[in-house]
Amino acid sequence: MDTPDVGIPERLARRMSMAEQHEYLRTKLTRRRALTAAGAFAGGGLLAGCASGPKGPAHTSVPRAASATGQAHGSAVTPFGRHLAFGADPKTQMRISWQVPLAVRKPYVRVGLTPWGLSRRIEAEVRDLHTPGLAGQRFALDQYYLHAALDNLRPGTTYYYGVGHEGFDPASRERHSTVGSFRTAPARPETFVFTAFGDQGVTPDALANDKVLLGRHPAFHLHAGDICYADSVGAGTKSDVYEPAAWDLFLKQTESVAKSVPWMVTTGNHDMEAWYSPNGYGGQSARWSLPDNGFDPRRAPGAYSFTYGNVGVVALDANDVSYEIPANRGYTDGRQTAWLDRRLGELRGTVDFVVVFFHHCAYSTSTHASDGGVRDAWLPLFAKHQVDLVINGHNHVYERTDAVKDGRVGRPVPVGASTDPTRDGIVYVTAGGAGKSLYRFPAGVKDSHEGRTTRHEPVETFHWTRSGHQQPDTVEWSRVRYTGYSFLSVEAETGATPRLKVSALAQDGRRIDHFEVRRGA
Repeated sequence: MDTPDVGIPERLARRMSMAEQHEYLRTKLTRRRALTAAGAFAGGGLLAGCASGPKGPAHTSVPRAASATGQAHGSAVTPFGRHLAFGADPKTQMRISWQVPLAVRKPYVRVGLTPWGLSRRIEAEVRDLHTPGLAGQRFALDQYYLHAALDNLRPGTTYYYGVGHEGFDPASRERHSTVGSFRTAPARPETFVFTAFGDQGVTPDALANDKVLLGRHPAFHLHAGDICYADSVGAGTKSDVYEPAAWDLFLKQTESVAKSVPWMVTTGNHDMEAWYSPNGYGGQSARWSLPDNGFDPRRAPGAYSFTYGNVGVVALDANDVSYEIPANRGYTDGRQTAWLDRRLGELRGTVDFVVVFFHHCAYSTSTHASDGGVRDAWLPLFAKHQVDLVINGHNHVYERTDAVKDGRVGRPVPVGASTDPTRDGIVYVTAGGAGKSLYRFPAGVKDSHEGRTTRHEPVETFHWTRSGHQQPDTVEWSRVRYTGYSFLSVEAETGATPRLKVSALAQDGRRIDHFEVRRGA
């Protein structure tokens, strides 16, 4: 039996924050479930399918351990969707996450220095999610996510691992094909590559992008929000109406890369899911284990930082400051921005480069254009601490600015050029062509990229204001544009003259853009 429709009427949803939507859904569904149960009892029996209602307060914000009752034998349950993430220190910490289709007993990870020597065994944590059904739209669904924290690892070392549970031992000969591997960050900086994009979803183009990306042999990957599109609306008004099974498909799709490359995500507008928690991130917290060094990892799992080699990386949740999509605006009461200021200051004296990534665009001319909330809250801090590169998603295209300083072009950066953020300003990259349907640039604005450079001219676009209106702009900072599937590949070099060699690659592997960031050049 399907649960009654629990969608929020749009006239209400437009005026509701994520916390208000969460309370509405919980109250409405709980009341309906109680009435259904009471009616069934009065009729002499319980209705089949009542389990599609909420399981209780434990699911409001903090996932709980799954019950062991009613389980299939462990040998019949195959893990899938392996994905890695760094802990706060990539030299010594790795987080291994995966999914099982049914509840299992005693999940664990085996780890060793050879594929056949998985001698170390670490117990895993189970975080389960229950999503109620919607009449005519979806069935109720239980999902089981497992996480193991590996600490005290050796820097610069390749480890092999297998995920298992009672009845499924990854060290056994018949399960040997499930063994994966990863490498910790080196003890001292050395040249490495990382990749980045946003807005992937589950599509053939997403899978094709992943195959090319894996060929870059990245040390880690940055996913700038809008991860799987279980919520296909993304307006922060109907986040309760989504298909959680999309996560199962996404994690299967991504496993080919994420089982060996730490897949570092942050939150986009399509990642706010009102059912699980007041801020919409209860689902995120169940599915991902990310560094817990942000200002409040329980409230904002998409805000954290880590250092790899000579690069400091900062992830931010732009839903907190967005003028375009205000459902979660201000939910941290300014604490994320204060933490950002402190963290950038700490990083600046310890690494050669600082890279920041988040979802909503600071500078873009495509469909969603630029978010004035991001500009007002964070751009002064980027300038203050001389951030070297900013990576966004949200717009499903590739677009790259010149070096921007005080809102204007500080220095032109054509394809193949070098720029110095201490003098010129910051380059902003929109890398939203990861797999979802592509957007377009404003009417009359042509693509301009390596191999097809067009005349550089001003672009008519807009930015979002605090009042939610679109303020027209005529801009000159839009330097490179590509309407196609693509991703960003960054090579970080050390030595006497450290530099970031930034490239954008199309789905077929063609390079469509490249430039360098060098400080004090």
